[in-house]
Amino acid sequence: MSPWIATPLLLLGSNVLMTFAWYGHLKAPHWPLWLAIVVSWGIALLEYCLAVPANRIGFTAGAFTGQQLKVMQEVIALSVFAGFSVLFLGEPLRWNFAAAAVCLAAAVGFIFLPVK
Repeated sequence: MSPWIATPLLLLGSNVLMTFAWYGHLKAPHWPLWLAIVVSWGIALLEYCLAVPANRIGFTAGAFTGQQLKVMQEVIALSVFAGFSVLFLGEPLRWNFAAAAVCLAAAVGFIFLPVK
């Protein structure tokens, strides 16, 4: 599979897992803190099994620079969290989230500009 496809797909999967690792326990406030930590670490382990290969594939294939990988990850993370906050946490999206998305879109534009 092309690194142009594999890298963002793996990053998407890793961000879904990491979002649940960091914020999924908020729907289980009755859990003791130690249990939330253990469950979160278990999910984070799986997340690393996707994030590390995503970055390695994208970088070593020469498809992306480290800076491009980081910006891509941040855009994917915010996109995943937007859906998570609405669907899982029941929070509405507000104007400032859209404004942040516009700023991230600009960051993507800048980071992928050719450098000469």
